Amino acid sequence: MSDKVISIKQAFEKRHRNGQKCFIPFFTAGDPSIVKTEEFILALSKAGADIIEIGVPFSDPAADGKVIMAANIRAMSQNVYINEVLDMLKRLKGRVDSSLVFLIYANIIFKYGIDRFFEKCSDVGISGVIIPDVPIEEEGEFRPFADKFNIDLIRLISPMSLKRTEKICYNASGFLYCVSSMGVTGVRKDVNSHLEEMFSVINKYKKIPTAIGFGISTPTQAKQVCKYADGVIIGSAIVKIIEEYGGNASAKLFEYAQQIRQAIDSSDTP
Repeated sequence: MSDKVISIKQAFEKRHRNGQKCFIPFFTAGDPSIVKTEEFILALSKAGADIIEIGVPFSDPAADGKVIMAANIRAMSQNVYINEVLDMLKRLKGRVDSSLVFLIYANIIFKYGIDRFFEKCSDVGISGVIIPDVPIEEEGEFRPFADKFNIDLIRLISPMSLKRTEKICYNASGFLYCVSSMGVTGVRKDVNSHLEEMFSVINKYKKIPTAIGFGISTPTQAKQVCKYADGVIIGSAIVKIIEEYGGNASAKLFEYAQQIRQAIDSSDTP
């Protein structure tokens, strides 16, 4: 078995060469079990996911809406925490044709040990880390360790942070996580408000790819937002499928991911 690890840069470059955009699904590890998480990652990767964002279960996920909060509770009820997630990823290493990214809250990293955490991420094949409760001003506690182990620290830009876009884009790595709207995660009917204005600012300063998330759930929405960003992030809609089908969700996830992939690829935007 190969120990190949696909970097975020490689994932975006592969799609860019073909004139396509990246698909980035998110779900919470351990929901409904850590064994099924392994199965879900393989299904999403096979269906065409370029980067898979894996949420580490946490008791107070401040950026997440009720759908993902419930997934955290289900995962923790199965006693799935950071060690169980890392062990699962170690078993998966070399078997996934997607780049893997963590979404994790700062307290988990502090408790685990910052240096130890990023070393372990490198060991199990994690290419990037999103820490939603750490603003750029506090990133310095983590960046030296991320750089040491060649892990991208992924920064978020929201409509409320546009005045700080130049600062956020400077020395950013991996991709820029562009939050489509204010509030917590969740399915929304309209994801297009203010995007043109938002990306007119971001595009002045960006030096790495962008991916847009929060509220995108349908193939039509995914296709629509492709004209703004280099990638599309979908979370709550994925988690709702897992909530509905539980341990039998793999086939449904594969089908849904293929629909999103086809919609993104049918976009006529550059």
